[in-house]
Amino acid sequence: MSKRIGFTLGKYAPLHAGHQLVIDTALAEMDEVIVMIYDAPDTTSIPLPIRTQWIRDLYPTVEIVEAWDGPTETGYTPEIIAMHDAYILQKVGSRGITHFYSSEHYGEHVSAALGAVNRQVDPPRIIKPISATMIRDDAWRHRHLIAPRVYADLITRVVLLGAPSTGKSTLAAALAQHFHTVWMPEYGREYWDKHQQHRQLSHRQLLEIAKGHIAREDALWAQANRYCFVDTNALTTAMFSQYYHGAVTPKLTALAANCGGRYDVTLVCGDDIPYDDTWDRSGEVARTIFQKQIIADLTMRHIPFHLISGDIPTRIAQVAQILAQLPARP
Repeated sequence: MSKRIGFTLGKYAPLHAGHQLVIDTALAEMDEVIVMIYDAPDTTSIPLPIRTQWIRDLYPTVEIVEAWDGPTETGYTPEIIAMHDAYILQKVGSRGITHFYSSEHYGEHVSAALGAVNRQVDPPRIIKPISATMIRDDAWRHRHLIAPRVYADLITRVVLLGAPSTGKSTLAAALAQHFHTVWMPEYGREYWDKHQQHRQLSHRQLLEIAKGHIAREDALWAQANRYCFVDTNALTTAMFSQYYHGAVTPKLTALAANCGGRYDVTLVCGDDIPYDDTWDRSGEVARTIFQKQIIADLTMRHIPFHLISGDIPTRIAQVAQILAQLPARP
């Protein structure tokens, strides 16, 4: 019996349950499945490699073809159809594709060009009533039809840094309320309250803080509405390691290094508010030094940041202006 090779394509901007139904059906029926993903800068700000990674993570057995130079014209004129068919044949025409999977009208002409079976999957969108346009309009409303792995990349991740007593937690909570979303408290504070000995933590414990904070963040993305506000990150944990021990372990160093690409926006809360001198803090002089070190660290790592100052309403207004200038997502 000859090998059955299924093929499907799309922008996946973003990938949703309807797309996944097509891929799942192909995987259930075929010996091999090829997915072609188009670059789509006019449709989405999410880069092609990120959309490709969704497929890789969710469907590790699927072969992926990235279409960086595919036609961008849409429509069903003979010229546009010929253009798309010629491109598809150039990319995969020699692969022996036996079935073309889609839920779109173009399934007819693409399958004919490939000499493949036109396998339509739920074209009226009854099983999965969703479209990428609906998600781009309101991802939060339709999040139940988006894989958590995908939804996490549709969220703008905002991390708040700053020395102790610069209002990070207060501002994160206020921003979450303002934007009707969730925020991530500082896991290190919770951990420190339970495990500190003589106001110190070991290298192992600091690494546990960084890992635990990241794990909680990963679980929180799926609950976020457009934005998620995070109180501190592994950069802060690494700086505390340097403060306590004069050194940072390689594993914690690696987690801190990943922070540059983990968050979309980095805010540094200013030390222009009164210092709250609680027993677990090291004093206002230490706050000033730590604040300078945080800014220096971000600068050396080439991580862009915004310095936020003033009272809470002023800080919220500053952050709202920053977020309003970001490209629309997804």
